[in-house]
Amino acid sequence: MTKRIVVAMSGGVDSSATAALLQEQGWEVVGVTMQLYDHGQAVCKPNTCCAGKDILDARRVADALGISHYVVDYEGSFRDEVIEPFADSYVRGETPIPCVLCNQTVKFRDLLRVARDLGAEAMATGHYVRREDGPDGPIMLRGADHGRDQSYFLFATSKEQLEFLRFPLGGMASKDEVRAIAQRFGLPVATKPDSQDICFVPDGDYAALVEKLRPGAIRAGEIIHAADGRVLGRHQGVIHYTIGQRRGLNIGGGDPLYVLRLDAERAQVVVGPKEMLGRQTVAVRAVNWLGQGDGLGQEYRCQVKIRSTRPPAEARLILDGQGGALVRLDQPEEGVAPGQACVFYDGERVLGGGWISSAIPA
Repeated sequence: MTKRIVVAMSGGVDSSATAALLQEQGWEVVGVTMQLYDHGQAVCKPNTCCAGKDILDARRVADALGISHYVVDYEGSFRDEVIEPFADSYVRGETPIPCVLCNQTVKFRDLLRVARDLGAEAMATGHYVRREDGPDGPIMLRGADHGRDQSYFLFATSKEQLEFLRFPLGGMASKDEVRAIAQRFGLPVATKPDSQDICFVPDGDYAALVEKLRPGAIRAGEIIHAADGRVLGRHQGVIHYTIGQRRGLNIGGGDPLYVLRLDAERAQVVVGPKEMLGRQTVAVRAVNWLGQGDGLGQEYRCQVKIRSTRPPAEARLILDGQGGALVRLDQPEEGVAPGQACVFYDGERVLGGGWISSAIPA
């Protein structure tokens, strides 16, 4: 009997190639596309998501493969669980990652439920991450192409979800290999460009979205020097800045200064020289553990990523057994920002991760 698998189809080349590969392997593939926001409000630009076109592209691919295709409306839950927390996080002076929340909620919770309701034995996505069966159950590994590895965005995947998930592209050596697969199957999205921005902010103007969602919450304030508290200038809201930023401060000449901290309560942007950027102790909350056992109260030598674009750094991880952790980096890292993820690795294996709540200067 043919096994059924649901593929989360975004309309892009990755998920489309995933559906084609699984069909070739003998699966009965069912494509499901999520409508997550009002695409009538989105501005379509090159290299961005545009939901209306993406849904149409997913349907065209499904037709080309001769597979069933459904569109599920998750606008309400996406707004409540991704967009609203995104805005609140920015107002608090954090640097949020909505893609993790999307994977954690509508994609790997709600969509996975749909897959089960459709009688599927598994659900697949086009993420660049590997899943292997270990002696104690499935484990998550970094994508073979470290330049495209997406494990940083999947740290919140639970062990139970990992049992049901498949990632056929995780072992691919490059994006060219994936495009070649799409061309081999004659898929209409084979040359479609990758989306670069957050899907619900297609013009890349995050501040404008936050101002629209939280009118009155954006306060002007002072830019101050961390060393002596000198007022160096004014700003129009902490949402316009991020930790480690150097350009666009508009505070005159002199030695280069970087954003060290955002104090939303006092409406202050705190800046200082590059040598003050380093952080060596990082507090993490809402930890999801994918390593052996429950990890409660344990200490580990591992590597951690504190930004999606950073290579893993050697560290000591101390789990407090109550959903939190302390990460002590061997060497200071720059740009450690509350709201970003801190993801734990043992070589290629993903041990889990959590959200950065604070960091102590080196």
